[in-house]
Amino acid sequence: MTDHGNGGGNHPNHPSVDQSDRTVPRNLRQTGDPGIEMLVSTRVRKSPFFHKSFNENGAWRATVYNRLYHPRGLVQPEDGGAMEEYDALVNSVTLWDVAVERQIRVKGPDAEAFTNYVITRDATDIEPMKGRYVTLCNEDGGVLNDPVLLRPEEDEFWFSISDSTLMQWLQGVNVGEGYDVEIDEIDVAPMQIQGPRSEDAMIDVVGEEVSDIPYYGLMEAEINGSDVLVSQTGFSGEKGFEIYVKDAMKNAERVWDPVLEAVRDHGGMQIAPGHHRRIAAGIMSWGQDFDHETSPFQVNLGYHVPDDKEADYIGKEELERQKQLIEDGEYPFELKLVGLKMAGEPIRDYAPDFWLISDPESGEEVGYMTSPWWSPELDTNIGMGYVPADKLQEATDATLDDEVYEEDLDLEFEVHLPDEYAEEPGEPVFATVAEVPFKESVNPSAREQAKLNARKEANE
Repeated sequence: MTDHGNGGGNHPNHPSVDQSDRTVPRNLRQTGDPGIEMLVSTRVRKSPFFHKSFNENGAWRATVYNRLYHPRGLVQPEDGGAMEEYDALVNSVTLWDVAVERQIRVKGPDAEAFTNYVITRDATDIEPMKGRYVTLCNEDGGVLNDPVLLRPEEDEFWFSISDSTLMQWLQGVNVGEGYDVEIDEIDVAPMQIQGPRSEDAMIDVVGEEVSDIPYYGLMEAEINGSDVLVSQTGFSGEKGFEIYVKDAMKNAERVWDPVLEAVRDHGGMQIAPGHHRRIAAGIMSWGQDFDHETSPFQVNLGYHVPDDKEADYIGKEELERQKQLIEDGEYPFELKLVGLKMAGEPIRDYAPDFWLISDPESGEEVGYMTSPWWSPELDTNIGMGYVPADKLQEATDATLDDEVYEEDLDLEFEVHLPDEYAEEPGEPVFATVAEVPFKESVNPSAREQAKLNARKEANE
């Protein structure tokens, strides 16, 4: 087994894994969880739901996301922990505090033109009171953010952002471009209601008309005297909705209480965001699975680079260059994100490190896991991780844009799990490249839907 210490010429941060796609490599040293405390101070913002989540509902751990404290555990480990929360999500209904999804508003006569310039997909296709999952890239084709983009008005867009500062980027772009828009964060805080009974809970708080909202559709509503915007969206793969509370510092708790009551009335509870379920759905987390040094083509978001968008957008030239290389059979990256099914003891909590992936034939460390977890439905560990693109090319004879997500492959790797999950201490477990999503989503993404349609046509 490879020496993970300083001896034998190896470095503990693992430069042996080829990260030449990146300028700043991932730190792959296996440090584990050092058991530190999180400092709560005024440098990091408390959301309008902070008191509800932490002081009243018992959230016991947090992370920092978009410079806000974010609850990441409600059920204590001795009571079942994250997997008890998973059970509530997939069998009833759950409420999530996701105020960390800061809302960056672009408003003005040029709002559509500006938005169309900063996203890869076509903003002109998004009608008022509709939304879409989008990506924004830099000139090198790296993904800066992958927000849900809402269009509540003809001249107004809300970027419901993932964990990276986007407002300054948008403002900076406009310094040079001079579009007639205002760009700023607004006092709006979202919560998510996710799970198979989410529609029933939502009917209790906003009425029957919520059943008519299409996927990525929007609806204006009022809850307990407070104005909200409701969307049928979410980060779980289950049926779900988001409630965007307007004037949130004043109204957040007035909305929170009746929503939580409705969730509890339908057998649910507040949980932390369901990362176990989003992994099963193949939904990526920015900063964990990809970032500004990652191309959409490395992480199966190639469908976000359109063939028919005539308008210019940031990154267009580079992304079209990459797309052409891939179509010509020349994959322009060393590593690619894939799904993996892994042996080992059930992984029932967050991984504190990017666990290493090895080639079983050579023993060489060649990649790393980003998002592992246990799947009760598949009765195995699952996850996403980066592996060498050339190994995939050999196994699939594919162009490696989105095709490696389409089916299980006869391609094995080894994953170096910590001893608590390993079958034998110090020994890696076998893993195979797997179809993603591992569990179908209630509302499939555009990529998933294209795959389902292809299968349907093949069977007709």
